[in-house]
Amino acid sequence: MKFDKNTVIGIVLLAILFGLYFWQVNKTNEFYMTQQKHVQDSIARVEATKVKPVDAKLIAKEDSTAKVGKSAGFSTSAFGKEELTTIENKLIKVTFTNKGGRIKHVELKAYKDYNKKDVVLGNDSAFLTYSINTSNISTVPTDELFFAANPVVKNNDNQSIQFSLKDSSGRVINHTYTLKENEYTVDWNIDVQGAGSLFTGNQVNFILKSSPNQAEASQQYERQMTNICFSENNEFDYISSKTEHLFEKPVQWVSVVQQFFNTTIIAKNSFTSGNLQWKRGIDSSNVLGQVNASLQMKIPAGAAVSIPLQLYYGPNDYTILNKQAPGMAKIVNLGRDVYAFVRPINMYIIRPVFDFFAGLVANFGWVIMLLTIFIRLVTSPLTYSSYLSGAKMKALKPELDGLKKKFGADQQGFAMEQMKLFREAGVNPLGGCIPALLQIPIFFALFSFFNSNISLRGQSFLWSHDLSQYDVIARLPFTIPMGFGDHISLFTITAVITSFAISMYNMGSTPTQDNPAMKYMPYIFPFMMLFFFNRLPAALTWYYTVSNTLTLILQFIIQKYIINHDQILAKLQEARTKPKTKSKWQERYTQVMETQKKVQEMKEKTSKK
Repeated sequence: MKFDKNTVIGIVLLAILFGLYFWQVNKTNEFYMTQQKHVQDSIARVEATKVKPVDAKLIAKEDSTAKVGKSAGFSTSAFGKEELTTIENKLIKVTFTNKGGRIKHVELKAYKDYNKKDVVLGNDSAFLTYSINTSNISTVPTDELFFAANPVVKNNDNQSIQFSLKDSSGRVINHTYTLKENEYTVDWNIDVQGAGSLFTGNQVNFILKSSPNQAEASQQYERQMTNICFSENNEFDYISSKTEHLFEKPVQWVSVVQQFFNTTIIAKNSFTSGNLQWKRGIDSSNVLGQVNASLQMKIPAGAAVSIPLQLYYGPNDYTILNKQAPGMAKIVNLGRDVYAFVRPINMYIIRPVFDFFAGLVANFGWVIMLLTIFIRLVTSPLTYSSYLSGAKMKALKPELDGLKKKFGADQQGFAMEQMKLFREAGVNPLGGCIPALLQIPIFFALFSFFNSNISLRGQSFLWSHDLSQYDVIARLPFTIPMGFGDHISLFTITAVITSFAISMYNMGSTPTQDNPAMKYMPYIFPFMMLFFFNRLPAALTWYYTVSNTLTLILQFIIQKYIINHDQILAKLQEARTKPKTKSKWQERYTQVMETQKKVQEMKEKTSKK
């Protein structure tokens, strides 16, 4: 396709108009947000003047009295000073608090966040607790009571710590945590004496609250990848766009999943029921979302009860998760829901081949290139047949162009003669679509794979500092909507340019198009890619760049040196002399076209009269 002067001017003007539009929209939004903030601040100042001062000492005294009454036999544990204790192995550092006898947070030693600090899972607003009966009329969640912390015990490669809670009647609750060497999982055993009076109906009501914090450079993208996974009745499921879920069958584990990390509670005896609420973060804080879950567990009747649990704080690594509870490996999103068809591709082709090349080459950028070459080699037979079909179409192009001139505006007549020409020459006009169709499942498979592959996290290649995130060569002073963002990704630019080049190359082998929509089709898809790809991981846009480059090279070599166009033309001429039988589809298509042609002729005659 040739670029005429008007086309170039039109594209430049469109680009300028789009830029001005996005700049104006961004400025308008900033002004609106500033005005709204001024209004809200003014309202807050007015409301603050209406609030009457309170007696802090009186409130503290009333709270203390209420705590004592609510805690009943555990009143001595209602007050205390928070004390922290840590145990660690080579992988994680676990910080415990005596308030609730629970894990306060966990640091992952092998992973850094966007601030170059150890990734921290859990925070002050995240905890796992359960309620106990302190009297016949009152209950208290354990996170409001202060446990007695016992010294850390080391046994070979294991470390354990126990927190104890006792009341005046002799009821005892012990929380024992054990951390093994080279493990991300902490064993948590709850041993209870006096369970019959502490829990109503032999049921423990657990409360899980979590507010995962940002760990990746792109807060918005990490929020998009964050979701809640669980195993209900030994079947994996998750919620992402939904905001709640009711558990009606036994639950084996519940996991708060970020893009590359997760926090999971595993019940060895299963939770019997429960529900959870999920709200994705939308403000400017580093909180990705809010999780509130209520999980019920039936326990055996008796005074002494032991409840075995496990807590996983670690990476979304398929190999590691596969060794945890059944189904946890599916936390790594290799294809779900409408994209479930790509999971076998990732499981049995992409992942093993990627791991194989990763064992040979240290740099993951070259691993992706080798993976791309492998994919192109595997699909080469189908690709070759596609190029052969394209070569046949190119050989017929002069005749097709002649037919277009002959029939002019008579589209039905041209379509019938074109189908006749294809049938006589034995050409499949859809044969050239095979590469595009192949790209669809491969693209979605790699989209899932690169988004969830933690081995790419922090890996640099060329100008990209992290292949699991988009690369940035320039920051914009404004945000472009429709997913583009406030940055420019060079790998996206290279992917768009090579995609544009393929479209232009392919247009040269198709008949001349009078339809403006078809004429400018090469510009549409690359333009859409520019917005969609700009926030995708650099691994994916690098793959697309390599794949497109290989496509261009293969097309040139095959068309120039492998396919003999004179032989193809001779074979086409020979095929046209042989008798042909129409398929049912061709017969129906011909009938439809003939009917449309007759209708068009009748309309023309009527209009002339």
